[in-house]
Amino acid sequence: MHLRWKLEVPDPQEEALCAWLEDGGSSAFYREADPPRACYAYFPPDQAPPEPAGLTAFPGVRLLEAEVFGDEDWLAKSREGFGAFVVGGRFHVRPLWDETPGPADRIDLVVNPGLAFGTGGHETTRLCMELLEELATTGRLKGPILDIGAGTGILSLAAYLLGGRELTAFDNDPDCGPAMAELIELNAHLLKGATPYESFVGTLDHPRAVGPYAGLLANILLLTIQELLPRMAEVAAPGGWLIASGILAERTDEALVSLATLGFKPEKVLKEGEWIAILAAREAA
Repeated sequence: MHLRWKLEVPDPQEEALCAWLEDGGSSAFYREADPPRACYAYFPPDQAPPEPAGLTAFPGVRLLEAEVFGDEDWLAKSREGFGAFVVGGRFHVRPLWDETPGPADRIDLVVNPGLAFGTGGHETTRLCMELLEELATTGRLKGPILDIGAGTGILSLAAYLLGGRELTAFDNDPDCGPAMAELIELNAHLLKGATPYESFVGTLDHPRAVGPYAGLLANILLLTIQELLPRMAEVAAPGGWLIASGILAERTDEALVSLATLGFKPEKVLKEGEWIAILAAREAA
């Protein structure tokens, strides 16, 4: 029998809770895109979940419901809470089981919500996509572009569909390799046989991440961004842009100072809920 937890999760607790659930055997985790934006964690058969008492380590997190169901209900349960939605002014995002295309004036992205991150439903992903739209509109979405901690590759795919080229995406999680390939396959209707980006599993020190890059994408945690900023500064071309997200709004000032200290001049901050995304430009050495 499968188990699903329905959780109330304040935004600042989401990343840490997701890691705890994964360590406890959760096979999938996602948040609803629409209010009340409940979170769901799934545990496979024969996998004992962590003790619910452990949730007290995460302030504000509450277990709302624990539901057990059989194999025949797995697909239906996994689809609950995730419907189609729009992002920014250009994108329409729908789950793979929804065969209804979006409006003709929007780019119709198909995602697999069974993946933990990179389906467009999280605020940080949507904010990054909105900033990519702005770069495309102003003629700044030029390659080469490096997507750092790409997850499913959704931001690289969005950048390509907006006109970006010479894209490379990577993540240090081996599971992200198949996830990137799946996202490309799901969106073959948009790509017409094209390969939108090159990808690899590794880190920013990988030989394939040498630069100089006209653009960097980093939708990861602020702590990781801060650790990688010296290397980002090395691989970014003078005048190149950086979109940084995965940053809680309460840490906006800290993030802006970190970027400026390493030579990335902040240009714009977008906010949704408790999260922000920052557009910055690499200053000349």
